[in-house]
Amino acid sequence: MDISTANFPPAAPAITLDLSRGPLPAYRAKLAAQELVHDPSQLMAAERLQDLWVKLRGYDPPVQQPNVKLLSRLLRRKKVDEAGEDRPNGLYLVGEVGRGKSMLMDLFFASAVVARKRRIHFHRFMQYAHTRVHAWKLEYPNSGDPIPPLADTIASEAALLCFDEFQVNDIADAMILGRLFQALFDRGVVVVATSNTRPGDLFKGQPGRDAFLPFIAMIQKHLDVLLLEDGRDFRRMRLRGMSTWHVPSDRRADEALDRAFVELTGNATPRKENLTVMGRRLDVPLAAEGVARFDFSALCGTALGAGDYLALATHYHTLLLDGIPKLSPNNYDEARRFITLIDALYDHRVKLVASAAAQPDQLYERGEGAKAFERTASRLEEMQSQDWIMLPHLP
Repeated sequence: MDISTANFPPAAPAITLDLSRGPLPAYRAKLAAQELVHDPSQLMAAERLQDLWVKLRGYDPPVQQPNVKLLSRLLRRKKVDEAGEDRPNGLYLVGEVGRGKSMLMDLFFASAVVARKRRIHFHRFMQYAHTRVHAWKLEYPNSGDPIPPLADTIASEAALLCFDEFQVNDIADAMILGRLFQALFDRGVVVVATSNTRPGDLFKGQPGRDAFLPFIAMIQKHLDVLLLEDGRDFRRMRLRGMSTWHVPSDRRADEALDRAFVELTGNATPRKENLTVMGRRLDVPLAAEGVARFDFSALCGTALGAGDYLALATHYHTLLLDGIPKLSPNNYDEARRFITLIDALYDHRVKLVASAAAQPDQLYERGEGAKAFERTASRLEEMQSQDWIMLPHLP
């Protein structure tokens, strides 16, 4: 199956929400309709988002046109900086996977009465930023710092900038974040972000982190940090009772994985993503809300290794895998990669939903390598258990 063009069925019809009064009334309507269960941390987050929603009604700071000449931009820089004086603090929602952060962001972003607003996955935002910086340097090789014109462009499109899955693991990102975000704040941009990582733990343990600390202080100054305390992991709750291993790998199995993707992502729009692994790009054909989907041939039939699988295991909490074949010495390279993949998923408690030609203990029954596969088969069996499904992801 070509999962890059898969058509996913729509989710079950939801209640009609009145978003004209902000995220808190919409959240309470979901509670009343029993779409959600009462969660004190979620309610507190909805209240904080409502407060920000009120402050942002009609928010429209002045725009510095991104295409003016460089000299004009520099002469008017003081005026641009003053745009941030009336900017309210943004919000940084942090909590474990499945705490409802994206759902709350959905309600806030959809209801925000801000003419210029954008919502984007943080990883994609940084890819965009690096691309624009590179293009600027090629077009204006002697014009100095590319960050101000980049911030002009972003601020002209978004007075409210909402990030999903704020995380910093790349030194190239860390090097430009401080200057870019300071420039955005100077231009009056309000930032709201969801993350699995507290600001003080961003880029933790990475070389050069000392130079990154001023950015952390900036985030804590301009964004109010709100921790969603431990509670129900709603994504894991969705997996409870869901069949996670489909045999045989046929049309019905494809449809089952389609439905699983919709349910586990809350019917989010799927997209292509890519990760950087030791300077190489790893393409993810389909992903949303921490869930990735691959064909077996794309993941285990190409020259990928442990580093690639580790990147997937740390970045995504759930993996959907289509078309696991019978394994034998005839396709031993694929079997070996599959073993490495499952080890990475198991170590990081990634949830696996798959279609396969056989049950785990029948995938690799005879020949050289069959004995080594027994541990993998045992892990695959354990990963289908309810006890395993309820374990938290270890990113």
